Amino acid sequence: MKHVLIADDEPNIVISLEFLMKREGHRVSVARDGDTALAMIREQRPDLVLLDVMMPGRSGFDVCQAVRADETLAAVKILMLSAKGRDTDVAKGSALGADAYMTKPFSTRELADRVRELLGA
Repeated sequence: MKHVLIADDEPNIVISLEFLMKREGHRVSVARDGDTALAMIREQRPDLVLLDVMMPGRSGFDVCQAVRADETLAAVKILMLSAKGRDTDVAKGSALGADAYMTKPFSTRELADRVRELLGA
């Protein structure tokens, strides 16, 4: 069973992502801001983080950068989620080491497929 951390501050998105990931058979944790997300990543070492760009405290970009700067967390996959689909954001996410980037709103099927891909399932 893979461990997925959902880092997002929008309750309705968290609920739907949590439902989807559990339905896919994953163990799920939730962080509602960037600082908590980073602490949980360091402590729990999830297989995958669904990381929202816009969050209170640290942004998803900051969290991604911190995770990628820590060699002990190299195995953690990061899928960035953003309401911003601008090319600059996608490029920034990739430059900071995100494994994938999806813009909201996204289809649950598309997200589930991407997660399976990242987790090598």
